[in-house]
Amino acid sequence: MKTEDRQELKRRIVEEIATQKKLMQSLAEGSKPVAPDNAIGRLTRMEAINSKSISEANLNVATAKLARLESALNKVDQPEFGICMRCDNPIPHGRIMLMPEATLCVPCTDQRDTGLN
Repeated sequence: MKTEDRQELKRRIVEEIATQKKLMQSLAEGSKPVAPDNAIGRLTRMEAINSKSISEANLNVATAKLARLESALNKVDQPEFGICMRCDNPIPHGRIMLMPEATLCVPCTDQRDTGLN
């Protein structure tokens, strides 16, 4: 990977980390406990509890993605960054720009997701 590509990727990762942190703040607000004494009616309360559960699940996903992005930022200058961990082929530039946390190329990801080896 060229030096200018790495610099562009670093900027992209930093932007994505900032986006994830903002998303996590928003999701944290939505995952606060629903008070039992909240006078909002039974059905509305159930909807609020369901919404809280969805926000918690999304917060967990965002937290995991943030950790992967921070790891990618720490590794971006290493020579093996951008190389598929399974087949040792380069991960295409477009994929790495869209998903800087990607550690597998598309064919290896497809194999993993379908259970093929």
